[in-house]
Amino acid sequence: MNEKQVSSSSQPILPSKKQRELLAFIEAFIAQRGYSPSYREIMTGLNYNSVATVSVHVNNLIKRGQLRKRDHSARSLELLSKPGLAKITSNQVTPSEEKWLIEKIEHVFVQAESLGQESLQTTLNNLNVLISALRILGLEGAAQGFTARLNSLKSQYPQ
Repeated sequence: MNEKQVSSSSQPILPSKKQRELLAFIEAFIAQRGYSPSYREIMTGLNYNSVATVSVHVNNLIKRGQLRKRDHSARSLELLSKPGLAKITSNQVTPSEEKWLIEKIEHVFVQAESLGQESLQTTLNNLNVLISALRILGLEGAAQGFTARLNSLKSQYPQ
């Protein structure tokens, strides 16, 4: 079957065994490290003989709509679909969304700092969740700044 037939088919084509192994490797790598593997890391991890083999499999999965390579840059592979699961979307945040989110977290901090010790625990838990959300969204710098502030707030009101 040629690539034109593959792309025009209404039924999704399941990946081959090698392609499933590649998808599983990429998924596990991203889950463990938070970024996608390089072609050389894929080659080593799956015991392929060349980076060209990795490239062939990756390009076929991109054509099938199961992988995406953002901006043709290094370590930018993203899983797009998995049988039975919804399409994975990027966690990219626009600058205006980032500003809004940071302002909202700042507001929660101001409220927490004005609360008494008895009402503080729930707010501290909420702040932990918000800071984790920043990390998930890739805003590690903001998360680190807020973590230091949260730790300072926790030390003022020991449990």
